[in-house]
Amino acid sequence: MRVEIPNNTLDIKVSSSPQIFYDSINTSEKNDFYTFTTGLRSSFNLDLSGLQQDADVQLIQDVNNNKIIDSNEEIIAKSNFAGNKSEYINQTISEGTYYIRVYPFRGANTDYRLSVSLTPEDGAGNQLNNARNIEANTSLKDWVGEADQKDYYRFSIGAFSDISLNLKGLNGDADINLLNESGNVISSSSNSGLVEESLKNTLRQGTYYVQVTSKSGSESEYNLSLSTTPANINDTLPTTDSSPVPQSDGKVRYIEGNFWAETFTYDSNYSTNIFSGNGAVNYNTGAREVLNLSSISSNSVSINLANTRNGGVVYNPGDGARVFDEIKFQDGKQILFESLDAVIFADTIIYSSVAPNDPSFNQQWNLHMTSTHNAWRFTQGNNNVLVGIPDTGLGTGQNGNIHQDLRSVSSTSDKYSDEWSGFSHGTSVAGTIAAKSNNGEGIAGINWNSPYYMVDVVGNDAGDEDLAGAVEFIINQAKSNNQKAVINLSLVGGYSTEFEQLIDNNQNNALFVIAAGNDNQSTPASPADLAKNYNNVISVGAVWGSEDWYGKRRNPGDRINYPNWWGPNYGSGLTLMAPSEFYTTKSELHSSGNYHEHTYDSKFNGTSAATPMVSGIISLLWSVNGNLTSTQIKSILSETATDVGASGYDAQNGHGVINADKAMRRAIAIARGA
Repeated sequence: MRVEIPNNTLDIKVSSSPQIFYDSINTSEKNDFYTFTTGLRSSFNLDLSGLQQDADVQLIQDVNNNKIIDSNEEIIAKSNFAGNKSEYINQTISEGTYYIRVYPFRGANTDYRLSVSLTPEDGAGNQLNNARNIEANTSLKDWVGEADQKDYYRFSIGAFSDISLNLKGLNGDADINLLNESGNVISSSSNSGLVEESLKNTLRQGTYYVQVTSKSGSESEYNLSLSTTPANINDTLPTTDSSPVPQSDGKVRYIEGNFWAETFTYDSNYSTNIFSGNGAVNYNTGAREVLNLSSISSNSVSINLANTRNGGVVYNPGDGARVFDEIKFQDGKQILFESLDAVIFADTIIYSSVAPNDPSFNQQWNLHMTSTHNAWRFTQGNNNVLVGIPDTGLGTGQNGNIHQDLRSVSSTSDKYSDEWSGFSHGTSVAGTIAAKSNNGEGIAGINWNSPYYMVDVVGNDAGDEDLAGAVEFIINQAKSNNQKAVINLSLVGGYSTEFEQLIDNNQNNALFVIAAGNDNQSTPASPADLAKNYNNVISVGAVWGSEDWYGKRRNPGDRINYPNWWGPNYGSGLTLMAPSEFYTTKSELHSSGNYHEHTYDSKFNGTSAATPMVSGIISLLWSVNGNLTSTQIKSILSETATDVGASGYDAQNGHGVINADKAMRRAIAIARGA
């Protein structure tokens, strides 16, 4: 037998619900072919009915992938009853591509009704108590659908571990949940459509479950992978030991951390324990800001989380009322905490930070050190605010595209385009604020959602705006949409009377965040020097993380100072400090000089880098509380900054290093009337 499969074979999607096809065959049309593909071992069912004369059917696998069937071994199954009797095939098949051949017997001329269904064999349990056991660092294939809406898997880990779960290869809509031993959901991923699902968590030793669910009965095959790596969850780190804030009754214990990940412990001798983290510059090593309650069951306390509606407790620890997460014991004692990554109970872990799936997020120590990933619990940005970036513009590639990891710029004209500067400074600034986040690529931006405008003001190219014109354009766009405006100026230089007038005229609805400059001088560069005169201008200096440009170990939060190279300007008006020399997007001019190549910069430096850190965090604050004035935002950031250098405000370090989570909690407390 030799049969050639035609190129116009009908490609059909076969699922567990029977698919029906009507057609006819005769002596001139000797074969009807259908093709389908399955990625799983499945039960195949076919029914050929409605025949007036004799027709037969075959199920074929083209093992040589040449569309020539010349061996009976390639015919997986067939049905050839005599007369007009219905034909049927019930066959278990492996993954692969298959063909259905409907053909007449001798000179038959007949209509037919073809019904086919394909039900993948289910290797997973359908309930928690019969979950399929899987090993760490494994992958498998299965399916969910209307007939099998939930699959369960069980795995165990023997020590604190970072786990990664991925659900790929979807041809329908499916979600994934991570459950603890009691079956309670720890975390979940529920993207729409065929977008893959992924989860990353740090878990203590124990047994856990993975639940894969069909959304609204949608049928989907999937590839599930689980990987685990040992986690540094601070088992060996010393507990922070600092003096509590003095209280008249002596019943309140206040512990504040530093920039390293720390483990905090509860002291039952106090009626109230307050734990205040300060970021985790070593987050990339697996270290986390952790509250250790491993001797206490979560069922024995009440948990009041601040990111729920009207949740948490408003409390003033001495630097402004903020909303704290609360744990309350049956005897009335309480724990208040902020800026932590996790609370470890005897039976579960509660996570209080957000870890997007961008693969380079772990390298973004600047976000971890400023507790930005904690602030994301409350908002990831919204349309309350417009971020404006007068800069070099954005570098564009061969097809006129901006960096693939940047959100679409909101400008309605070509004002955002960088006319071939060698290094597209604006691309690195924009990536810090507005890189695409939780998209499985590159880095995470500080603000995931708020619109941003890029206006080219550098280079004196045709179509460039002057600074005042660019700022006016941005502010007018914000006003037209009833938005607050954050103006990021990662640049230095003279300014016009018109520019200063825009600052003066927009005291409540616009905040100007300006780089202090990199000359190690005792006066912030122009226009950052305006911060001493206006409440809606913030001058930004720069600090190190755990190491410098050359890999030399540094004390996190120290003001950057490279003799004979650069250091941030300081002096009257310096407002805040923020990280520099960190990972962000990068565009550089191709050697042809015709377009930019898009990559990443692991050491974007200068106060140019520190400034968008502050702008991005401000955009989050205005997203969560759009009623705040510019003056209030500046005060909030100053009050909640982590004090570095000399105690209190000092000309070298301003009010200290910005802390996104504490500022966020202050903004929410103000919204509640505190």
